[in-house]
Amino acid sequence: MLRCLVLLALLAPVTATAQAACYADYKAKREDPLRLHYGVAEIAGPCRRGAAARELEPRLARAGWTLLNVVSVFDEDGLGERRDSAGANFLRY
Repeated sequence: MLRCLVLLALLAPVTATAQAACYADYKAKREDPLRLHYGVAEIAGPCRRGAAARELEPRLARAGWTLLNVVSVFDEDGLGERRDSAGANFLRY
């Protein structure tokens, strides 16, 4: 019983971290005519730039956009400061 409690105590921070919300801000483009946009998206996978890029590329492509780069990944604490900059592309894709 004690072993189970110790194991649960050790795993609790890992579980909490794995369930934390992750967001990425990114830049994308559309050709003919050239249009650019900055956006913020929620990421379901690992909270890393490379993983965010792999997740965002097909989402944006379905809407005719090409991902240029993932600027950063962050948790919900960073949402407020990016809302105005992302405008209509805030949590859109």
